[in-house]
Amino acid sequence: MTLSDLFGLEGRVALVTGGSRGIGLMIARAFARHGARVYISSRKADACHQAAEQIMSEGGVCHALPQDVASVEGARALAHAFSAREGQLDILVNNAGAAWGAPIDIFPENGWDKVMNLNLRSPFFLTQALLPALRAAAAVRPAKVINIASVDGLRVSSNETYSYQASKAGLIHLTRKMATSLIADNICVTAIAPGAFASELNRAARDDLASVLPMIPAGRIGSDEDMQAAALYLAARSGDYLVGTTLVVDGGVTSAAG
Repeated sequence: MTLSDLFGLEGRVALVTGGSRGIGLMIARAFARHGARVYISSRKADACHQAAEQIMSEGGVCHALPQDVASVEGARALAHAFSAREGQLDILVNNAGAAWGAPIDIFPENGWDKVMNLNLRSPFFLTQALLPALRAAAAVRPAKVINIASVDGLRVSSNETYSYQASKAGLIHLTRKMATSLIADNICVTAIAPGAFASELNRAARDDLASVLPMIPAGRIGSDEDMQAAALYLAARSGDYLVGTTLVVDGGVTSAAG
C-alpha cells in the first residue's frame, strides 16, 4: 500500500462547515489538494464563495454552500442543498463554532445559547440530516465524521468562556457516543482537539504570541500543516480503525496543564 493509498482522498466527497476561514479553511484546502471534491459552508456567503474560489485557484475542486447551521432548520437546509448536488458524502467535518467570554456574574443567556447551539447541537443535527448520504458512501468504504473540539474541552482554561468550554467537553463525549452507534453503519466518528492555532476564534494565538507561547511546551502555535496532517489522517484510509478517538493537536498544552 502506497502513501497515496493511505492518506489520499482521490474520488471522495467532503463537506466542511465553517470552511471559509481558520481551521475549516486549512482542512478544506488539504482535502482538495489531496483529491477530494470539497464543499464548504459558512454563515457569510461572500466569504464562503471567496474561499471556494481560492481553493479552485490552487487547483482543487471546491464549491460554496453558504448556510447558518446554528439552528436545526439551518442544518437541515445545508443537508438538503448538499444532497441536491451529491448522492453520497464520504467526509463530514463539523467545524463551525463560536465562543463567548464574560464574567460568571453577568454571563448572558444569549451568549450561552449561541455557543451551545452552534458548537454542540449543530454537529449532532447536521450529522443526523446527512446520514443517508454518509450511509451511501459507507456502503463502499468507511465514511467519516470529524468533529472539531478543543483542548478547552479537556482541561479547565482560565478564560471566562463558560459555554465554550462546556460545549467542547460535551462534543468530545458526543463524539464517543455517536461513534459507538454509527460504526455499525461503517461510519467512523472522531474528533480533533486543537490547541493554539491563529484564527478569528483564537485571536490570542493570532495577535498576542507573547502571552500564548509560554503556555505551549512546543514553543510555537500550530501551523496549517499541523492541522491538515491530523485531518487527513482521520479522513483517509489511515483513519479507518479509529472510532470515537479525539486526536489532540496542541503542542503539549494539555500534557503540561496543571
